[in-house]
Amino acid sequence: MRILILISALSLASFPAICAEQTAASVPLATVTAIRAGRFIDVQTGRVLENQVILIRGAKIEAVGPNIPIPDQAHVIDLSKMTVLPGLIDCHTHLADIPNPEPLLSLRLSAAETAYAAIPNARVTLLAGFTTVRDVGVYRAFNDVAMRDAIAQGIIIGPRMYVAGAYVTISEGAGAMTGLAKDIQLPLDLRYGIANGPWDVRRVVRELAHLGADHIKILSTGAVLTHGSITKSIEFTPEEIRAAVEEAANFGLRVEAHAHEAEGIKNAIRAGVASIEHATLIDEEGIALAKQHGTYLDMDIYDEECIQSDPNTPAEFLAHDAGLGEAQRRNFTKAVRAGAKMTFGTDAGVCAHGINARQFAFMVKYGMTPMQAIQAATVNAADLIGHSELFGSITAGKSADIIAVSGNPILDIHELERVRFVMKEGKVFKKDE
Repeated sequence: MRILILISALSLASFPAICAEQTAASVPLATVTAIRAGRFIDVQTGRVLENQVILIRGAKIEAVGPNIPIPDQAHVIDLSKMTVLPGLIDCHTHLADIPNPEPLLSLRLSAAETAYAAIPNARVTLLAGFTTVRDVGVYRAFNDVAMRDAIAQGIIIGPRMYVAGAYVTISEGAGAMTGLAKDIQLPLDLRYGIANGPWDVRRVVRELAHLGADHIKILSTGAVLTHGSITKSIEFTPEEIRAAVEEAANFGLRVEAHAHEAEGIKNAIRAGVASIEHATLIDEEGIALAKQHGTYLDMDIYDEECIQSDPNTPAEFLAHDAGLGEAQRRNFTKAVRAGAKMTFGTDAGVCAHGINARQFAFMVKYGMTPMQAIQAATVNAADLIGHSELFGSITAGKSADIIAVSGNPILDIHELERVRFVMKEGKVFKKDE
């Protein structure tokens, strides 16, 4: 009996160690990947380095440098003949809507049909080298939340998304589904963000925050692609914009403001928004205010090409747009020369998804250096979104969001239109031979 008790005691004593050993054996070690980068764009310092090694463990960057030892078990990706840079970030997209210059055509599709039709938008955007986007509104509320979550869960592929949930707009305003007969009542998801007065704005912001929005999109002036809109109108009052900013801050969220007209831009900056979208008619006072408040300007200076060339663009929208494209580009140049904080945003959906990188050449044409344009779509964009600790540069501890092109985009910015390698969170989604 004493022998049996002793054997039992020894068995019980060794049981935790056996379990720990079996558990450790059943958990696979994180995959180790090493990238050999021929040219490496260090967006934090604004330098191009040669012959760097990027060591990745699982989804995270572990080390970067010229003399990083590569473990024997590492999977090596040879990009020694290419230029490597961080995954790009577009701060103004509409992935969860179908691209179309006529908003009313979306009424022909149900919410489910719209969601399915939008799935390719996410895929082509990622494969074009954009590993993160800030999606700034949908007509059908929360389709963007659903797409964000589907990507995060691996159901579909696409960039990391930060979403608005719905447009916050005045009745019949720039973000409303307008152009319908007065006796037609839209379903809730097509009018969710309509708000009038500071307390109504607060109510909508609270609901969006609780229902999954990552940031808040307000429209403080009229719009080009909205029926019946007066582009230069002032829509939200300073008090309403301030209410949105204050209420969003209560939930740890930032606010971006669509604004074309100079006074609407300045109202939004003074109220404390994080960025001005379009900033089309910004004046010198507005630029100075943006610098004073640290407000980012997110100016979509390429999509004019698509508005004017699309045969389906309604004549009303072409009339709204008359003269605005060139004015915006002139003001972009002024903002760059003044040293305002700038990010990369394309309004993707106005142009076809997946061609976002065409805007880089326009940013260079109108005043930026190639490095400044790349920084607008990496470190600056990550700062605006509020997650510089997660992405925006190839740095130890950050997500392994990495792209590569054949040539040197510092010498030819058009190289970014031909991305050949895409990695997001340590997983390769594109690798052209």
